[in-house]
Amino acid sequence: MSDTSVKHVGRVREIVRYPVKSMAGIATESAVLGWYGLGGDRRFAFRRTHDDSGFPFLTASRLPSLILYRPFGLDDRLDEPLPTHVRTPAGDSFELRRPELATELTERFGSGVELMNLRHGIFDETPLSVITLATIEGIGRAAGTDLDRRRFRANIVLETASVEPFHEDAWVGRMLLVGDGDARPMVSVTMRDERCMMINLDPETAAQDARIMKAVVGLNGNNAGVYATVVRPGTIRVGDPVYLAPQ
Repeated sequence: MSDTSVKHVGRVREIVRYPVKSMAGIATESAVLGWYGLGGDRRFAFRRTHDDSGFPFLTASRLPSLILYRPFGLDDRLDEPLPTHVRTPAGDSFELRRPELATELTERFGSGVELMNLRHGIFDETPLSVITLATIEGIGRAAGTDLDRRRFRANIVLETASVEPFHEDAWVGRMLLVGDGDARPMVSVTMRDERCMMINLDPETAAQDARIMKAVVGLNGNNAGVYATVVRPGTIRVGDPVYLAPQ
């Protein structure tokens, strides 16, 4: 697909992986975009051991302070970037795979949890989430505050030529190409991202601000950003141009 047949829509401003579901993310300058999303993204989650529902994972909607846990380190025995340790809000460090971390979370949550590691990732909908700075800034204006983009937990944040909030909604059903060249990565935008109360949580303090979700509900029916699946894998980098393929 030549560049003459696609429309330039912006560039990659930020790439973030979230190794442990609902814990803090790790920004990176480049990442391998594979069939199961970014390498190392959401490969771990803590499961609530007494929950037999279809979605038993411990998330910040149940334990807001979970977003203050910060994975770190790099397990160089593996073929994708996965952390070795987690730093707690109190500043303690635990090995990710050791039972001490699960015990600490159990005490904080008040019910048993256990670590799960899924090679294909543990996602809510699809392996990749995308949002534009224009959308984040528009929500912030409506909410009356400057928003930390980490609230939205997107894998890819785009800086676009358009300053219209939610213009990424129009990409649903379309393809995005990242970078230049015939072998550049390609993703299919599948659906809008319906938000939950996690966007109300300050990523530094876990304090809740209900104005954020209220703004998203009022502006765009509780949707902000889009989900995507990978059509052609490859490496993406901060600064890469992003193109919208023709319908």
